[in-house]
Amino acid sequence: MGLLTNPTAVTKRMTHAVDSMVGHPDIRLARLFGPEHGIRGEAQDMVSTDALKDRSTGLDVVSLYGKTFASLTPKETDLAGLKTLIFDIQDIGSRYYTYAATLALAMQACGRAGVRVLVLDRPNPINGVQVEGGGLEPGLENFCALYPIPQRHGMTVGELARLYQSAFGVVCDLDVVPCEGWSREVAFDGTDLPWVMPSPNMPTLDTAWVYPGMCLLEGTNISEGRGTTRPFELFGAPFVDGLVLAELLMTLELPGVIYRPCNFQPTFHKWANEICGGMQLHVQDRHTFQAYRTGLAVLWALFRLWPEQSMWRTKAYEFRDDVPAIDLLTGTAGVREAIDAGADFSEVIDAAFTNTDAFNAHRENALIYI
Repeated sequence: MGLLTNPTAVTKRMTHAVDSMVGHPDIRLARLFGPEHGIRGEAQDMVSTDALKDRSTGLDVVSLYGKTFASLTPKETDLAGLKTLIFDIQDIGSRYYTYAATLALAMQACGRAGVRVLVLDRPNPINGVQVEGGGLEPGLENFCALYPIPQRHGMTVGELARLYQSAFGVVCDLDVVPCEGWSREVAFDGTDLPWVMPSPNMPTLDTAWVYPGMCLLEGTNISEGRGTTRPFELFGAPFVDGLVLAELLMTLELPGVIYRPCNFQPTFHKWANEICGGMQLHVQDRHTFQAYRTGLAVLWALFRLWPEQSMWRTKAYEFRDDVPAIDLLTGTAGVREAIDAGADFSEVIDAAFTNTDAFNAHRENALIYI
């Protein structure tokens, strides 16, 4: 067997899947596969990782996050000799988060190689009920959005794997081992599982809750709080006045969230070592909070207040440099065009919540949990 995993694959006693399987009499673990951030979770976002040997076991590790898009898919030689590829990674419920895309590409490769895929499922930490966002226009496919599923999809990775087969034509021999005792409305802190950071900038469940909206700032020159202890909850830039921004956002009357104007100084990433004005999002009611709508509101307000200084990212983003990063994140050029045109927020929303027909038609049949 091969194991595609990262630091989140632990038991309640914090035994890692690699260590559990290496010592198991019925499993011959032959090879490890590491997604973005590496098998031990040490690499920052969009930093390629190299093939290596696992320090704990001496097993070869195949990197599935190199310097090219081709590096994201296992090669035929990587899968040679394997009967089964096991996937065990804690997802966070947002389509930008690349682990589910790694699973999809691995499923495609395994289908071609005749290797079975076994997904060891884990809960959606921000629950499996709330769905929010838009799909994906043809031509905007990328590692943060391989298929037209919403920014907050309300599914587990096991359910997504089933959806990839039923809605998007991914062919492989697939089995999913379901979670025991989890129901869709339960968030991660309603389980007895330990929270292990799925990536270096996903330190808490609070981070995961805002991420489906606040990840949009990766498509701009606004700091999304990387280099602070509260990434994606904190955001801003040196030219932002948090008080003015909060006043405008409050006119939209978005539910479940309050805004705290503040200053912060990132230690790395955007605006490193510069004092940024901005704010922190505080989610007061998870059941009414709409993460994606809130993220769109933040974009709209920033570009309306500081149009000369707020800028869209023009550098390559997740292996594509031919279209703006924000279009890859929203799945449409319409959001960016509406914001640039000074449109009302309602027009931005109209542009954002489209193209989910395939997801809507197939989601229910892909679900495992009630």
